[in-house]
Amino acid sequence: MADSKPFSVVIVGGGLVGSLQAIFCAKRGWKVDVYEARHDPRNDKTVSGRSINLALSVRGISALKAAGVEKHILENMIPMKGRLIHSKDGKLSSQPYGIFGECINSVDRMAMNKHLLDSAEMFPNVTLHFNHELLQCDLDSSHATFKKKDGTNLSVTASLVIGADGVHSRTRQQLMRKARIDFSQKYIDHAWVELTIPPTANGEYAMDAHHLHIWPRQTFMMIALPNLDKSFTVTLFMPQSKFDAIATEEDLKTFFRDTFPDSIPHMGEKLLVQEYFKNTKGSLAQIKCRPYHYQDKVVIIGDAAHAMVPFYGQGMNCGMEDCLVLEENLTTHLGPVGSASSRNPNPVHVSAALDAYSAQRNPDVEAMCDLAMYNYVEMRSSVTKAGYLFRKTVEGWLHRLFPTTVIPLYTMVSFSRIPYSEALRRWKRQSSWFDTASLLGKTAVVASVSAAVFALVVGRPVVAFKK
Repeated sequence: MADSKPFSVVIVGGGLVGSLQAIFCAKRGWKVDVYEARHDPRNDKTVSGRSINLALSVRGISALKAAGVEKHILENMIPMKGRLIHSKDGKLSSQPYGIFGECINSVDRMAMNKHLLDSAEMFPNVTLHFNHELLQCDLDSSHATFKKKDGTNLSVTASLVIGADGVHSRTRQQLMRKARIDFSQKYIDHAWVELTIPPTANGEYAMDAHHLHIWPRQTFMMIALPNLDKSFTVTLFMPQSKFDAIATEEDLKTFFRDTFPDSIPHMGEKLLVQEYFKNTKGSLAQIKCRPYHYQDKVVIIGDAAHAMVPFYGQGMNCGMEDCLVLEENLTTHLGPVGSASSRNPNPVHVSAALDAYSAQRNPDVEAMCDLAMYNYVEMRSSVTKAGYLFRKTVEGWLHRLFPTTVIPLYTMVSFSRIPYSEALRRWKRQSSWFDTASLLGKTAVVASVSAAVFALVVGRPVVAFKK
């Protein structure tokens, strides 16, 4: 039988994923306590140092809609219809994300986090605890110990612990000590720093606000996303060696004049120098692990389970989709929200739901981790190459003619809920078709040229080659 006590959940981490997960759990009637190591961001007007804005697309929006908290967020985002490529000579070229007007959306990380925390706190069965750092977790008993701001410890016991505590997850560390977890961590030799393009003197955007701006430079790149205050958040990604080579203000100015000349009038050299040397240079890591749970006691979601490099704009979307996929599995095994079996579930059914979640989600997020690595090469280099542009054009035509048969990879990832692993499989299959067609095309051209040369040599008329 199910336990007679109310089903209780401890969520470690009150960021975007943790606060969204709290809402899903609250709707099931569970007692929810969210423990966040940092202070309440709603009381802080300063920037945390993490990326200010993020790209929200279909997977994240779907999760927000399922939780019923999307309205405010959708009203305060900026649609971006494509990439705007900045060449060294100042030439601009637009590359739409989709042929049917699809957009990704620039959203303010902090504003979204505050909204989700407010939405979670509206439930009477949700309590938020800030300045509580997880010290340890006994997985067999779901007993967690937190260090409070005053240095004292707090011990709590719950029916289920959900770790949403990010890339350096303490919950994952505790899980790995108990369960047989496959784990891998990979840092890439590239770092990042955030800069700013402020509004113009007239208080307007300095560039087109409905594009994601990219300055691709083969082995590195710079991007910019619009903010509601008419500024742009700019992120420079490049090998650590290039960062190390910029030691002085003059080094930085020379580098930007040579590499991103059209950005300087928008940034201003004074602000550029100030932010570049003041702001943190962040590292980029990929983390994979499996499974994501232990019995019916603990499960990890978001970056705690899978951290990816940011080049597909799917980190937040993937983490939010985790919440939705977990919710779908809970519904399958526990029953719908509002049912007695859902409010006070049998541990056996909880275990089955977490088993199914790990089995379903792991291949998808590992595929997304790989795609994120791949997309860095595309953004910094491929977008400038004729072969890439030709293929993108042909895929667009075929997608318009056969919208369910040929779907561009970016469309599958960003504008659908096709599982990431299935999107990767379909993309590889489509690539093989495209490569075969290209080879046949090249063969036809070679055969036509050979026939013409032969005709010239032997003095015979040329017969047109037919495919």
